[in-house]
Amino acid sequence: MTFVMRPLENLATSDLVDSQGRRICTRLSQHSVSQVSKASSTLSQLPKHWPTRKNRVLEKPLCVMKFGGTSVGDANSIGKVLEIVRGAQRNYTLLVVVSAMARVTDLLIEAGMRSANGDLCVAWEIFLSLKERHESAARSLLHSALEQERYESKLQACLLEGEQACREAMLARELTPPVADLIASLGERLCAPLVAAVLRESQVLSESIDAQECIVTDARHGGANPDLDQTRIRCEDRLRPLLRHGVVPVVTGFLGATPEGTLTTLGRGGSDYSASIVGAALSADEVIIWTDVDGFLTSDPRLISDARTIPQISYRQAAALAYFGAKVLHPKTLQPVIQRGIPVWIRNTFAAHGEGTKITLAGARKKASVKALAAMKDVTLIMATLSGRKQSCSAMHRAFTAVSAVHADIVLTTRTKSPRKFGLVVRTSVVERAVEAIRNEFSGSGNDQLGLDVQDGDALITIVSQNLRDLSKITKQAFSALKETEIPIIADSNSRSGSNISLVVPSMEMQKALVVLHKDFQLDRLNSTHPWPTPSSRTIEPTKPLASPKSINVLSR
Repeated sequence: MTFVMRPLENLATSDLVDSQGRRICTRLSQHSVSQVSKASSTLSQLPKHWPTRKNRVLEKPLCVMKFGGTSVGDANSIGKVLEIVRGAQRNYTLLVVVSAMARVTDLLIEAGMRSANGDLCVAWEIFLSLKERHESAARSLLHSALEQERYESKLQACLLEGEQACREAMLARELTPPVADLIASLGERLCAPLVAAVLRESQVLSESIDAQECIVTDARHGGANPDLDQTRIRCEDRLRPLLRHGVVPVVTGFLGATPEGTLTTLGRGGSDYSASIVGAALSADEVIIWTDVDGFLTSDPRLISDARTIPQISYRQAAALAYFGAKVLHPKTLQPVIQRGIPVWIRNTFAAHGEGTKITLAGARKKASVKALAAMKDVTLIMATLSGRKQSCSAMHRAFTAVSAVHADIVLTTRTKSPRKFGLVVRTSVVERAVEAIRNEFSGSGNDQLGLDVQDGDALITIVSQNLRDLSKITKQAFSALKETEIPIIADSNSRSGSNISLVVPSMEMQKALVVLHKDFQLDRLNSTHPWPTPSSRTIEPTKPLASPKSINVLSR
């Protein structure tokens, strides 16, 4: 993708509103003022639901760009965002989705928790630090007194809303899910108006949009699910008119609202998800996730020094990597765009000329091979043994349902050769909740008692392949490589799609296992023509994993 910088024109400060009194933009050239004045008078005449494809057509391809926390982390980073947006405007109709500034959401969550514990002073200190940080960025980026004044007003209003929510949590001695969502959402609601103001000052028509106006969700606070049909209607009503008239909407990521208007959040890292939801709702031509890495890599570069960027990957492979530990993408990001076949790019804000990784339905059209390794620390294997006569299949279903009911998500399941034994892998942070739920489920089961063996200190390594239906050769090679280096495999699990295998290993052996497998599968050679690279130094023999039950499935969300 080539970005071309647009020449600057003479600016004239103006303030335009639509028929409902909403400000569209400020500080525009005289030519732009004329254009937007015409758009303003037209907005109220546009149809509500855009029933035909003709109404949806834009002059240029629609690209949804999401910028993560590090990409908007300070004034210099937001300057990079400005360069990217201005450069892309010549060839694309743009919609921008932004996260909160880096680490802001963590601080807001801490402020809420401290308030519920009665420590309101710490919450006030956090809000003061956030005020100073955003004001500092605004002073560096905004030169118009009008824009500075408007952003300061928005900043004060958001922080006051957060302070009131914290005071409510302190008085109730409880941080309820709705209040927690409100506090956590403030970072995006502080960032989007700033980015929109910066774009306007550089002669890019822009308006900050609160996602509560566009993304409709259920009422599951902290991890809400979007209603895509209602979201599509809202996006057409609120965003399409702006896009048609050259305005770049800057939408808050991470949040939405119920049909009744109650604010919700999509879960940590949910701004990626927001971008794909909006992209699917508007039938975008592509979605670009701008972050601080060059794309999907063959493994975590913090653990593998020779990890390589993957140029192209399929939806299924990318989803598996995200689900099993790759921090590049929110696990749910690809769900909305798959049906419409919208390509998703992962690119580096700080190396914008790099190609990054392209995610499509088919992925790279090459011979089958291992694509990448994902790693997840701090997981726990719960081995369950049924003492009665019933088979483990029904018992595993009961256990799975019980754990899911307390929102302690199961990462994957394994089965063994024994019909009365199975395993559940969960995050270590929720293991106590999961164990209690299982024990409660089987407490009144008569003779069908379930014995639990909780194995702490585990890690999960997932080998993602190139659409293989039969993983037997890769499995044998992985088991053999780890056995030679005396790394025990506690359990394993193959995906139903046949595209990945997961191995449970001791946490202290995780990095060593990654290094061994990355080298053994020659993942530093992305152009390898071998379906599965076989080192010439040894012969692959069928090898049983150490203390490894035979597994048959991986659960997917």
